[in-house]
Amino acid sequence: MAGMTRVLLLLRHGESTANADDVFGGWLDYPLTNRGRDQAAAAGRVIRNAGLTPAALHTSLLTRAIDTAKIAVAEAHSHGFTARRSWRLNERHYGALQGRTRSAVRKEFGAELFGEWRRSYHLAPPAVGPGDPMHPRHDARYAELPPNDLPASESLAAVRRRLMPYWQDAIAADLVRRRITLVVAHGNSLRALCMILDGLTPERVRTLDIPTGVPLRYDLDDALTPVVPGGVYLDPAGANAGIAEVAAKGGR
Repeated sequence: MAGMTRVLLLLRHGESTANADDVFGGWLDYPLTNRGRDQAAAAGRVIRNAGLTPAALHTSLLTRAIDTAKIAVAEAHSHGFTARRSWRLNERHYGALQGRTRSAVRKEFGAELFGEWRRSYHLAPPAVGPGDPMHPRHDARYAELPPNDLPASESLAAVRRRLMPYWQDAIAADLVRRRITLVVAHGNSLRALCMILDGLTPERVRTLDIPTGVPLRYDLDDALTPVVPGGVYLDPAGANAGIAEVAAKGGR
C-alpha cells in the first residue's frame, strides 16, 4: 500500500510533565517524562516494524515534540530524512490558562465553561496581555514572526487557520513527492490536521481525542484524500488505552 499511496504518519508527543500533572501546557515548554520517552521509543519501533521509513519529518518548535521526534526516528532507523520545524504545528495557545492545572480552572470557572474552553471549536480561553511573560512576543523563537501572527489565546478554529498554510506548502509538498512523512506535534494541532484531512465538522471534532505516543497512519490518494477516513493506528490496543486516558481527563 505504501507504494501505491502517499503515507502520512501523525504522532502526538509522548507524555510530558504537563500531561502527568494535568496542566494546560499550550506554548509553554514542558519536558517529556520517563514514560513519555518510553512512548516515543515504542512509537519508533512500531513504525519500523510496520516497514515504514520516514523520509520527511515535521515538528513544532516545542521541546516535547522535538525530543519525541528525535527518539522515534532513531528507533525507526530513519537516516537521511529532511526535517523542518514550525510554530504552525505548536499546541493551541491556552492564554491565561497556561501553566494552571485543569482542576483549578474547573473549580474557579465551573464545569460548563471549562468544558466549552476544552471542546468548543470557536471559543478561546482568556487571553494574556502583551506584557505577560507567557505571551510569545517574549520568546526568542518567535522573534522573526509578524506581531499579528503571535496568539495571546487560541480557539481550535484559530489553530486550524494557522496550520492550513503549513499543510499546503510543506507537508503536502512532501507527500506529493511520495515521501513517507512523519508529523510529530500536539493534541490540538493534530486534531486540526485531522479536520483538514477528513473534512470534519466542528461538531465531529469535539469528540476526537489523540493519544500520546501512538502513530496514526493515513494512506492518501493522488488528491491527498484519505483512503480510510480517520486513518489507522499502528498500535490499536495502545491507541484505545491512550484515548480512554485522554477522555478520562476531559480531553487535551
